[in-house]
Amino acid sequence: MLDLYSWATPNGHKVHIMLRECGLEHRLLPVDIGRGDQFQPPFSTLGPNRKIPLLVDTDGPDGQALTLFESGAILIYLAEKTGRFLAAQGAARHRTLQWLMFQMSAVGPVMGQSNHFRHGAPQALPYAIERFGNEVKRLHGVMDQHLASHAYFGGEEYSIADMAIFPWLRASEKHGILWPEHPRLRAWFETVHARPAVRQALTAFA
Repeated sequence: MLDLYSWATPNGHKVHIMLRECGLEHRLLPVDIGRGDQFQPPFSTLGPNRKIPLLVDTDGPDGQALTLFESGAILIYLAEKTGRFLAAQGAARHRTLQWLMFQMSAVGPVMGQSNHFRHGAPQALPYAIERFGNEVKRLHGVMDQHLASHAYFGGEEYSIADMAIFPWLRASEKHGILWPEHPRLRAWFETVHARPAVRQALTAFA
């Protein structure tokens, strides 16, 4: 059995999407981060970073239970467990992992900071708002340019890289992004959003 401790956030949704796409039997266990559930047992005893999502696979490698935190690590694990959405070897695998790392190291952290300084900071800090806002725009430009010659981020096949990036871009307009300036990225977004598994996944904890 797969138990996913999660909430309705971009990092949570990327794993919700993977579970739905693979048709894996699982339980979604809510961790209301707005209420501080991540700091309370049982969740606080499971992972050292006390952040969602966190996966517990009672039938992990060699039949042993496995607990994983970090959404990117969970996506790779589920892809290898099922043999889906990540090539087993070759250039396609490395391209997919490249864009997964791009999301983990750039898109997620930058958009997270942009959101904080735009909507969560106790006082307006124009320098921070401008700095992270400009970087959000730059990253959208990088993605749009890549999609000029590729159907998906890993190449021509839908992959865990697309699942990782998609949930973050649902809030692009709140960061000052004008979709007409990124037509290829917008077309990709609509293609991913139209997938039945994606639509189902986005209802988690809604």
